[in-house]
Amino acid sequence: MQNEKIVIIGAGLSGLTAAIELEKAGFKPTILEGSESIGGRVKTDKVDGYLLDHGFQVLLTAYPEAKRYLDYDKLNLKRFNPGAQIIDSKNGSYKISDPLRQPNSIFSMLFSPVGTLGDKLKIFQWNRNLKNTSIGQIFEKKETTALAFLQDKGFSEQIIQQFFKPFFGGIFLENELNTSSRMLEFVFKMFGEGFAAIPEDGMQKIPEMLADQLSQTEIKLGHKVSKVGLRKVVLDSGEELEADAIIIATKPEKLLPQLSGQFSKDQKVTNLYFSSDIDPIGKPLIALVPEEKYLTNNVTVMSDTSSKYAPEGSNLISVSVTKDYNENEAQLKTKVLNELIELFPKLKEATIEHLKTFNIPHALPQVDDFQNQLKPSQSKVQEGVYLAGDYLLNGSINAAMASGRFAAQAIYDDLKGQGFRN
Repeated sequence: MQNEKIVIIGAGLSGLTAAIELEKAGFKPTILEGSESIGGRVKTDKVDGYLLDHGFQVLLTAYPEAKRYLDYDKLNLKRFNPGAQIIDSKNGSYKISDPLRQPNSIFSMLFSPVGTLGDKLKIFQWNRNLKNTSIGQIFEKKETTALAFLQDKGFSEQIIQQFFKPFFGGIFLENELNTSSRMLEFVFKMFGEGFAAIPEDGMQKIPEMLADQLSQTEIKLGHKVSKVGLRKVVLDSGEELEADAIIIATKPEKLLPQLSGQFSKDQKVTNLYFSSDIDPIGKPLIALVPEEKYLTNNVTVMSDTSSKYAPEGSNLISVSVTKDYNENEAQLKTKVLNELIELFPKLKEATIEHLKTFNIPHALPQVDDFQNQLKPSQSKVQEGVYLAGDYLLNGSINAAMASGRFAAQAIYDDLKGQGFRN
């Protein structure tokens, strides 16, 4: 057992993953978490029998880091259907499917009004090419914006507006597709090789599963850190903890003022939850709203994917808003509810109640240089201090876990000079 004292600040996915790797190397780290629960941005509230994830989040089952650390069978993952439903107030509702996964959908896909026939053939070819392209190769490609990439591939303006912007805009939480083309291809590959899924009992089961793998780590909740010094951590309470190594598994600017301005801003999202006695979709499918006049970006009935998300006889509707708006919370709730009823006319007869609104200003990091790998030494910012978080790589569950692994490796290399013996 290693005797060095290691402190991890933050019990999100990156901090928990770092602790797992440090335990494998024989350390007994301490995790300091400022809030009263683990998970960071991956949390689930229980409200009147409903499971409300903090923002519409999914796990892409093809993520390499997720497969490394998570037991999908124990999570009892519930999958969304591949593809999406497009809600268009002018042309009605139609679906875009993945005929490689759902062969019986090939004809409806080819003749759907989403884009041109050429667009659909380009999607098939792109999907096939990515199966033969490694993740490393994707992140070695020259970067452009996602929008420029799609335009250069020859996709029509129609499918960009009807599908790519609302679908990937909801993932990247920005509506102009200014996100890196590397991230676009990475996410498209992950969707092509796996499924979007949620744990049966909510997304918080992911950090809980990581924490369950820890036996030598002390997790201290409600311990907010105010300062990081030379081989020590200072809490808001004034208590000081000695540390031979410190991992900052949160955004570091407040703890290391010298890093102020070095990391980009974050993308925001507003997520509203409603209960309804009528199911407006009826399938585990993401519904996209491409029209600019709506605040709503996407709608999902979470209980269609996992029945545990709502009490029996009720439905849980999730609505994501990625656009800027001027409404206060009450006005926003009313506006979004009116949009729901306009987009899904069957809801005119429903009994709908607003459950909760999550305003999430730091939902995803804005990253200037999208990467998939870090040399362990790149996690180190000063003697004894290391960084972990998806903002170092790309905004994803996969990157959060990977960054924790890289930081733990860097500590072991510095303290023992040998590398992990995994």
